[in-house]
Amino acid sequence: MSGSTLLKLLIGVAEATSIDDAWTLATGHFATLGFSRVNYGFTRFRHLRTIGDPDDALFLTTCDADYAKRYFRGGFYARTPVFRWAEHNSGACTWKWVKDAYEAGRLTAEEAESVRQNVAMGVNAGITVSFPEASARAKGAMGLLADPGLDHDAVERIWAAHQDEILALAHVMHLRIVQLPHLARARALSPRQREALEWVADGKTTQDVALLMGVSPAMVEKHLRLAREALAVETTAQAVAKGALLNMIFQRPTQPQAQAAG
Repeated sequence: MSGSTLLKLLIGVAEATSIDDAWTLATGHFATLGFSRVNYGFTRFRHLRTIGDPDDALFLTTCDADYAKRYFRGGFYARTPVFRWAEHNSGACTWKWVKDAYEAGRLTAEEAESVRQNVAMGVNAGITVSFPEASARAKGAMGLLADPGLDHDAVERIWAAHQDEILALAHVMHLRIVQLPHLARARALSPRQREALEWVADGKTTQDVALLMGVSPAMVEKHLRLAREALAVETTAQAVAKGALLNMIFQRPTQPQAQAAG
């Protein structure tokens, strides 16, 4: 890809108005490099050794539905050596080290079994990008799964030729995605629930919000209660904080987001 073409692609991703648009642009280019299957995950609620509630995390994939269900919802990803590498590192690596570690017997029994299961599903070689995060509670990573017929040596050659291109696109995609609303069905807010939370975030009382929204105080309380339930929190203050972290309040309207993995 020429420099000017790459710049246009990066600008397109940076200006995307929905997660779906940014994802489609980036993964479309990764496919031209031999990675038509891409997994991406991001959470702002990492705690100790877990990613937090899976419903609060964003999972995206171009893999088929069966693999996505097993990989994300089944928790298979957490048993893979590349995920464990991404948990503790920022940067990028090809999966050749996994092959070498597997053959040398340096993987745990669980990791070795995950390698065998991946190979059985046609997932052999690839690249992992683990994004640096400013918050200790946040973590994002992406896996590029090599197309069938591409082995570790082929991926090494692709990586050597396109490393900067892959990293630039991956980072711009990630930075854009984390700025956009995470419209998960499990955490959906109605327009009135969002409006009520926004007024509370501005320091308004229930009586103030009722006047501003043209409804009764009881209706405001109902909107706030439903918002708390949707966000799985106990207090309105927590709902405001979580809604802000998920980019669900104070956002300009965007196009509907396509269904994510899981």
